[in-house]
Amino acid sequence: MDEQDIHHRINTLVEREHQLRAALSEGKLSAQQEHAELKEAEQQLDQLWDLLRQREAKRNAGLDPDEADARPVSEVEGYRQ
Repeated sequence: MDEQDIHHRINTLVEREHQLRAALSEGKLSAQQEHAELKEAEQQLDQLWDLLRQREAKRNAGLDPDEADARPVSEVEGYRQ
């Protein structure tokens, strides 16, 4: 997956977040459903941003960015901000 693909997936997930929030405010979705789906989208976004950072680091080090792999949610979510 290259940067263009990653950015496309990020944009799709951000749009999904907006749709979920709208569905909640319109009463089409329960708060529990919205929370669960938002959590999943946020975890996927964190993985994608991490993958972009890995690709950039590899490129800056003179390595092949295509060797970067998405890390598990458990690892990405454990990072300190």
